[in-house]
Amino acid sequence: MKLGFIGTGKITSAVVAGICGSKIPFNKIFLSPRNRNIAKKLKRKFKKIIIAKNNQEIVNSCNWIFLAVTPPVGDKIIKYLKFKSNQTVISFISTMTLPQLKKTIKVKAKIVRAIPLPPISLRKGPVPIFPPNKKVKNFFNKLGTTVEITNEKLSKNFWSTSGMMAPFYELLSTTSNWLVKRGVKRDKAQKYITSLFVALSEDAVVNSKKNLKHLVKESQTPRGLNEQGVKELRKAGFYRSTEKTLNSILKRLNKV
Repeated sequence: MKLGFIGTGKITSAVVAGICGSKIPFNKIFLSPRNRNIAKKLKRKFKKIIIAKNNQEIVNSCNWIFLAVTPPVGDKIIKYLKFKSNQTVISFISTMTLPQLKKTIKVKAKIVRAIPLPPISLRKGPVPIFPPNKKVKNFFNKLGTTVEITNEKLSKNFWSTSGMMAPFYELLSTTSNWLVKRGVKRDKAQKYITSLFVALSEDAVVNSKKNLKHLVKESQTPRGLNEQGVKELRKAGFYRSTEKTLNSILKRLNKV
């Protein structure tokens, strides 16, 4: 199988790193020449990487084509590419719907929308896909956890929650800086905080079939530190602000 990426930015770099570190069988990975610095770096780091002369060469050479460009660039370039009906096209473009993609691609190729996130380079994290597709599901399950969506409108909700990555890292930064201000060396502070949140996240994954309110309750003791922490943050509107921000991001996506 030959894989091709149109667009060579951060997400492409993360997905390619994940693929090259996985057990996914492939012959070659063709990369767009658009961001030559990233493409060259990936070629130096991994085997079987080819930097294409242009995007049409990628389409001509590959079985699976990944669209990893911004919406404005996608609007400009995809309509000029000549796809084949036996290809699988996987779009990472947040605001191009399946009907829009079908109209732009023209041929009756298999088209799937996917939402990979940077931790895919570590072969971790969720990858929502629409519509459900067994081969694409198995592919992304080797790079993380595939979440199949049956209603395209719901995909924007997933895109909205992906906007919580930077706020999460900001929380890690704030708590580790708090330790540093109190005399803890930065490497020790960051090691402690990142390890703490990894452990909490893994515990949440193990218990993800339950309502997460269960973990909130179980992590507190009467008049304990965690009870104080969650009560004060609730009173300060921390969690209401989180929900408000998600609504704001979704509203922005719905306008596109």
